[in-house]
Amino acid sequence: MKHYFTRIMEMVQAHWDAPALCNYKGESFTFGQMAIQIEKLHIFFETSGIRKGDKVALCARNSARWAVSFLAANTYGAVVVPILADFHPESVNALVEHSGSVLLFTDDDLWRKLDTGRMPGLECAVSVSDFSILYDRDASYGKAAGAVEQVFSERYPHGFTPGDVSYPSDNDTDIALINYTSGTTSAPKGVMLRYECISSNIEFGLKRIPVRFGDRIVSMLPLAHMYGMAFEFLYPLCGGAGIYFLGKTPTPSLLLGAMAQVRPYLVITVPLVMEKIFKSSVQPVLKKPAMRVLTRIPLIDKVIYGKIRKKLLNAFGGNIRMMIMGGAALNPEVESWFRKFRLPYTVGYGMTECAPLLGYEDWDKFVPKSCGKCVDRCEVRIDSSDPQNVVGEIQARGMNVMSGYYRNPEATAAAFTPDGWLRTGDLGVIDRNGNIFIRGRSKNMILSSNGQNIYPEEIEAMLNNCPYVVESVVVDRSSRLVALVYPDRDRLAAEGIGEEGTTAVMETVMSDVNRSLPSYSRLSRIELVDQPFEKTPKMSIKRFLYE
Repeated sequence: MKHYFTRIMEMVQAHWDAPALCNYKGESFTFGQMAIQIEKLHIFFETSGIRKGDKVALCARNSARWAVSFLAANTYGAVVVPILADFHPESVNALVEHSGSVLLFTDDDLWRKLDTGRMPGLECAVSVSDFSILYDRDASYGKAAGAVEQVFSERYPHGFTPGDVSYPSDNDTDIALINYTSGTTSAPKGVMLRYECISSNIEFGLKRIPVRFGDRIVSMLPLAHMYGMAFEFLYPLCGGAGIYFLGKTPTPSLLLGAMAQVRPYLVITVPLVMEKIFKSSVQPVLKKPAMRVLTRIPLIDKVIYGKIRKKLLNAFGGNIRMMIMGGAALNPEVESWFRKFRLPYTVGYGMTECAPLLGYEDWDKFVPKSCGKCVDRCEVRIDSSDPQNVVGEIQARGMNVMSGYYRNPEATAAAFTPDGWLRTGDLGVIDRNGNIFIRGRSKNMILSSNGQNIYPEEIEAMLNNCPYVVESVVVDRSSRLVALVYPDRDRLAAEGIGEEGTTAVMETVMSDVNRSLPSYSRLSRIELVDQPFEKTPKMSIKRFLYE
């Protein structure tokens, strides 16, 4: 297995003048320019006294310079602390301090909201927009920054060339980064990931989803989250692809415009995005009477599905070889249609603690409702008496798995079994071919009064298939199951259905779902909510807010 620094060096040396890091419709860096910026930041770290193992925090919106900042600190040997820019400023203060970060790369506007008094260990803050100094506790960093160009010229009098690029590859078991899983300020859980955790994920990506020179990808997931960092940034970069950063949560028009212009080879997304596209653009066409008839006729149905497949792929630029979804289960009805269209999609499985990948399968071998098979250099087991049939906790061990939670020995001890397997907190089974099927989260499981295990995610999947339902959360209220439903208000209004009619529609929805459920897991009522459910950065619903 190659170190990902070696991969980056190879790409820099082979593609010096090719696009590497690009802001969509903005600043861009070739592989060579990226390497020069990294080297200048190395000089800044060196002259300002940053040492190997020091913590360098990075809290900013996605951009080419975010990526340069990460790579510079990472290849220098500092421990990078990526923090989501969407976290509350008080949380950012707390996490910078908890991590022991001495340096912070951040956006100018976010910096104005932070409080240096809450971060007494912080020595310097650097603007991601232009690498200028925002804060310098003792003026030493400003002096170091002012000397960078002179030191760079003296060190490389004939210019910085591909042969000058050199990054370490003997640090596999050192801590590369600390990634905080939430913005909570009490007992933070900072996931400690080694260089080998990241290298293992990248090697798997390059092996199973090869990158060709000239490939491009649109990066829209948060780079401070392992899903976006590993598979929309580091893995494609290590394969020589050009990366285009959107920089903010994309509107549908911005996203589709970027896809049409960039024409990516790969789309990394969450199921919710694909479900919205299907329900808004494809499902209405399929429900037309004539289309219902035609799709029942052999051969003609395949022609229609082929045209829909082409339309969907063209919406993403027409150059897509693979669509990877993760972070949540795909709606079963939508998944069934995607199979009919032969859409090149797959659903993976992972978590921050595994940097992030644990399960994956190529789209043409992917088993519906699964989340792939265990990835290379890792093992997965089910903690049950019959792993193929009896649901148990999914547990993992191997090279991808974290070293523990930073400065949180209690959480670290609780995360591992006595024999060293990571407790994922997910419940599932594994079939005889190694396909992983997730049934729900252990903390979400509801125990009925007669001792039956109820997995709310399975009921929610059925609800979300129903007309007029956008999304739902099933909760336990005094031993009775209640479904919180965010309805499709636009569709209800378009069909002239008012409040009284909406109540009747939801009664029908509940009856239809309950008919398919065993008696112990039937819904007692549906409550409507006025706003979409709050989401995490990977678009999972924050269930704890509604329980």
